[in-house]
Amino acid sequence: MRSDRVKKGLERTPNRALLFATGVTTKGMNKPFIGIANSYTNLVPGHVDMRPLAEAVANGIFAGGGQAFEFGLPAICDGIAMGHLGMHYSLPSRELIADSIESIAQANALDGLILLTACDKITPGMMMAAGRLDIPVIVVTAGPMYSGRHMMVRRSLVKDTFEALAAHRAGKISAKELSNLEMEACPGAGACQGLYTANTMACVAEAMGLSLPGCATAMAVSAKKKRIAFESGERVVELVCKGVTARKIINDNSIYNAIVIDNALGGSTNTVLHIPAIAHAAGVKMKLELFDQVSRKTPHIASLLPSGQYFMEDFDWAGGVQAALHILKGHLINNPTVAGPTIKQLAIGGEVFNHEIIRPLNNPFHKEGGIAVLRGNIAPNGAVVKQTAVAAKAMKIKGPAMVFDSEETAMKAIMARKIKQGNVVIIRYEGPKGGPGMREMLSPTAAIVGLGLGDSVALITDGRFSGGTQGACIGHVSPEAAEGGPIAIVKNGDIIEIDIPARKINVKLSQGEINIRLAQWKQPKPKITTGWLRRYHELVTSANTGAVLRDHYPFPRK
Repeated sequence: MRSDRVKKGLERTPNRALLFATGVTTKGMNKPFIGIANSYTNLVPGHVDMRPLAEAVANGIFAGGGQAFEFGLPAICDGIAMGHLGMHYSLPSRELIADSIESIAQANALDGLILLTACDKITPGMMMAAGRLDIPVIVVTAGPMYSGRHMMVRRSLVKDTFEALAAHRAGKISAKELSNLEMEACPGAGACQGLYTANTMACVAEAMGLSLPGCATAMAVSAKKKRIAFESGERVVELVCKGVTARKIINDNSIYNAIVIDNALGGSTNTVLHIPAIAHAAGVKMKLELFDQVSRKTPHIASLLPSGQYFMEDFDWAGGVQAALHILKGHLINNPTVAGPTIKQLAIGGEVFNHEIIRPLNNPFHKEGGIAVLRGNIAPNGAVVKQTAVAAKAMKIKGPAMVFDSEETAMKAIMARKIKQGNVVIIRYEGPKGGPGMREMLSPTAAIVGLGLGDSVALITDGRFSGGTQGACIGHVSPEAAEGGPIAIVKNGDIIEIDIPARKINVKLSQGEINIRLAQWKQPKPKITTGWLRRYHELVTSANTGAVLRDHYPFPRK
């Protein structure tokens, strides 16, 4: 066992003394050491119910013959961090989480891990650590939040708070109604109710075979979730005994299957950052184009919030990820899973209980999947849009640019109703390096929708979007403005053409004019010059590579 390096032999007498000081018994010293990476915090609704889940996991580990050790990790809620300095830290925290797990697992020579997670950057950060360490792991996601209720209508975070505030500004709802919605939209523990990034990544983890069947959609605070947590604890000890390590699960096949489920469900565009980062950590090579290749041949079979009509609770009751995999079994590549059966064996055993929520292949919501990768002279290295969240009449847009160098200035213009039908809003210097941290643009996109402009206004950014975004919102523009990408030289009034079916995005300028403007462009000073975000600014790579960190500084530090 890996843990023998800290507990076996005469030389380890002091090490054992310290482990005995934690309460480990003599018998426990001879068992596999299993870490529980617990991102519990009472700051984040997706994580507030993790204490009983961690207890269930520990009980499962002990029942399976292992010795459980729990350690904590940071967790940031994108919704709470939205629209202020906090959002600079959200995506970078993914790297902190991966580094922290690597540090604890290596320093303590843990034999296996349960990754107890929920929200947006925490789940991919943990999965990146799994790929790096290549030890037995099981991902336990804490579960979706139940829908809220107000005036006998089911409510959700994005539609009934982010979009509602713009509706209030437009005079469509009263201040009292807005106050009622903010109290009722999120009724308790869990990851936000639709297929936003947290729940998308939970579905990705299950489709990759890193979670036990049913884990992704088993609701927060449910007994079903606690049973899965217990069974995961038991099962990870078996994986240690059998030598089933993470890279036997995370490979080309499971990465492909992850992109299949993401497209079929219409998941968050943030997966285009996270799946490549997980692949990179596990030594799997992939290109951005794989998302588009899979999307072209994978139908969109589930219409989930925010762009669809169904909640995660509906998806769970209809059969969840296993039911979707059953429909998609011909699109999957067979691969091992932590459960034991292969992914195709699990897919064959899946059952659909509602064929409107999870549709058959011959009756999809859209013929193509959720993700489209666009290219053109404004995004030569690619840009990303959730095409299943775009209205038919907004799939092609041509209009004058309104350019902003930060989210804040764009948001002020939107809320002041300076954006008109046909405009193409550009928000730049918000990429991985320029942000720094590639802030999420849910506030401006939700405001545009709330003002009734969702079908007639496009938004382009080198930043990223929430899983809650809908409309013609193109993100991840690469190269980003801070690296001298062409998005940096667009001016107010320049005509932008977007053609999602053709996968094109261009500014109507000659290459000569673009070259002249680029030659005159000067790189701005970093927005944040202190703390670890300064180091992040220097080390982070482009969005089209997953915004992973370089292993060395690209230039001499000053």
